Amino acid sequence: MTALDPVIHAQARLRVTASLATLPDGDRMTFPRLQELLEMTAGNLSTHLRKLEDADYVAITKTHQRRTPVTYVELTRTGRRAFEDYTASLRALLSPQVDEEVGS
Repeated sequence: MTALDPVIHAQARLRVTASLATLPDGDRMTFPRLQELLEMTAGNLSTHLRKLEDADYVAITKTHQRRTPVTYVELTRTGRRAFEDYTASLRALLSPQVDEEVGS
Protein backbone atom coordinates (compact mmCIF):
# COMPACT_ATOMS: atom_id res chain seq x y z
CA MET A 1 0.00 0.00 0.00
CA THR A 2 1.29 3.46 -0.91
CA ALA A 3 1.78 5.94 1.94
CA LEU A 4 0.30 9.43 1.66
CA ASP A 5 2.63 12.36 2.32
CA PRO A 6 1.80 13.49 5.89
CA VAL A 7 2.86 17.07 5.14
CA ILE A 8 0.25 17.41 2.41
CA HIS A 9 -2.35 15.05 3.90
CA ALA A 10 -3.61 17.46 6.57
CA GLN A 11 -6.83 18.94 5.20
CA ALA A 12 -5.76 22.59 5.32
CA ARG A 13 -2.37 21.89 3.72
CA LEU A 14 -3.99 19.75 1.05
CA ARG A 15 -6.31 22.65 0.21
CA VAL A 16 -3.37 25.07 0.07
CA THR A 17 -1.30 22.75 -2.10
CA ALA A 18 -4.20 21.92 -4.42
CA SER A 19 -5.00 25.62 -4.87
CA LEU A 20 -1.42 26.53 -5.69
CA ALA A 21 -1.09 23.53 -8.02
CA THR A 22 -3.79 25.03 -10.26
CA LEU A 23 -1.43 27.91 -11.07
CA PRO A 24 1.00 27.54 -13.96
CA ASP A 25 4.52 26.48 -12.96
CA GLY A 26 6.38 29.51 -11.61
CA ASP A 27 3.22 31.57 -11.02
CA ARG A 28 2.31 32.82 -7.56
CA MET A 29 -0.61 34.15 -5.54
CA THR A 30 -0.82 36.86 -2.92
CA PHE A 31 -1.33 35.77 0.66
CA PRO A 32 -4.64 37.69 1.01
CA ARG A 33 -6.01 36.13 -2.20
CA LEU A 34 -5.08 32.62 -0.99
CA GLN A 35 -6.59 33.38 2.41
CA GLU A 36 -9.82 34.58 0.77
CA LEU A 37 -9.96 31.62 -1.61
CA LEU A 38 -9.54 29.09 1.20
CA GLU A 39 -11.63 31.04 3.75
CA MET A 40 -8.93 30.66 6.39
CA THR A 41 -7.77 33.04 9.08
CA ALA A 42 -4.39 34.67 8.54
CA GLY A 43 -2.94 32.87 11.56
CA ASN A 44 -4.20 29.45 10.49
CA LEU A 45 -2.97 29.91 6.92
CA SER A 46 0.42 31.14 8.17
CA THR A 47 0.82 28.07 10.39
CA HIS A 48 0.14 25.67 7.52
CA LEU A 49 2.30 27.65 5.09
CA ARG A 50 5.19 27.41 7.54
CA LYS A 51 4.96 23.60 7.59
CA LEU A 52 4.82 23.54 3.78
CA GLU A 53 7.74 25.97 3.59
CA ASP A 54 9.79 23.86 6.03
CA ALA A 55 9.28 20.89 3.67
CA ASP A 56 10.33 23.09 0.70
CA TYR A 57 6.88 22.67 -0.86
CA VAL A 58 6.09 26.40 -1.00
CA ALA A 59 8.15 29.55 -1.35
CA ILE A 60 7.14 32.76 0.39
CA THR A 61 8.32 36.04 -1.12
CA LYS A 62 7.87 39.32 0.73
CA THR A 63 8.15 42.48 -1.30
CA HIS A 64 6.62 45.92 -1.68
CA GLN A 65 4.37 47.49 -4.27
CA ARG A 66 5.14 51.15 -3.83
CA ARG A 67 4.96 51.47 -0.05
CA THR A 68 2.62 48.58 0.60
CA PRO A 69 4.08 45.23 1.73
CA VAL A 70 2.96 42.24 -0.36
CA THR A 71 3.47 38.55 0.40
CA TYR A 72 3.44 36.05 -2.46
CA VAL A 73 3.06 32.29 -2.13
CA GLU A 74 4.05 29.79 -4.80
CA LEU A 75 4.41 26.06 -5.09
CA THR A 76 8.04 25.03 -5.54
CA ARG A 77 9.14 22.39 -8.02
CA THR A 78 9.55 20.03 -5.05
CA GLY A 79 6.05 20.90 -3.86
CA ARG A 80 4.52 20.37 -7.29
CA ARG A 81 6.22 16.96 -7.54
CA ALA A 82 5.08 16.04 -4.00
CA PHE A 83 1.50 17.01 -4.88
CA GLU A 84 1.63 14.94 -8.10
CA ASP A 85 2.99 11.97 -6.13
CA TYR A 86 0.31 12.48 -3.46
CA THR A 87 -2.52 12.50 -6.01
CA ALA A 88 -1.07 9.44 -7.76
CA SER A 89 -0.88 7.61 -4.41
CA LEU A 90 -4.44 8.61 -3.60
CA ARG A 91 -5.67 7.36 -6.98
CA ALA A 92 -3.86 4.07 -6.42
CA LEU A 93 -5.50 3.66 -3.01
CA LEU A 94 -8.95 4.39 -4.44
CA SER A 95 -8.62 2.24 -7.56
CA PRO A 96 -10.13 -1.23 -7.37
CA GLN A 97 -7.53 -3.94 -7.29
CA VAL A 98 -7.68 -6.08 -10.40
CA ASP A 99 -6.74 -9.76 -10.19
CA GLU A 100 -4.24 -10.90 -12.77
CA GLU A 101 -6.53 -13.79 -13.69
CA VAL A 102 -9.91 -12.51 -14.85
CA GLY A 103 -12.85 -14.67 -13.84
CA SER A 104 -11.11 -16.77 -11.21
